[in-house]
Amino acid sequence: MTKQIWLNLPVKDIAKAKDFFWKIGFSFNEQHDTPNSTCMVVGERHFVVMLFEESVFAGFSQNSIADTNSSSEVLISIDAESREEVDELAQKVQDAGGTVFAAPAESQGWMYGFGFADLDGHRWNVLFMDFSKLS
Repeated sequence: MTKQIWLNLPVKDIAKAKDFFWKIGFSFNEQHDTPNSTCMVVGERHFVVMLFEESVFAGFSQNSIADTNSSSEVLISIDAESREEVDELAQKVQDAGGTVFAAPAESQGWMYGFGFADLDGHRWNVLFMDFSKLS
């Protein structure tokens, strides 16, 4: 039935969004780029995150776009390979103009992570999970 799943996100400016995510280490499949969209790939399995200009996204969804200044439409979680990678990514996010809303910290004794908002206010959660400490 289902072969693949991907995420579609609205952005105000494709070029700025692409530059932000490039600076923090994400890659792109540019053969799928258009003037109003870009195809970001995440992780080893190349999970696709399509970034669409807001007007295009609104046309697809046939709905208004969430105001990310006052609410969250989704929390996107990604894993990290180490605590150091969490810290490095948090610094890259700040350097690229994103907002760290939850500084890197330990959680529940076996997770270490942080939360950030991209340039369009979409919220991301980055976690290193040390399953050897899971009780």
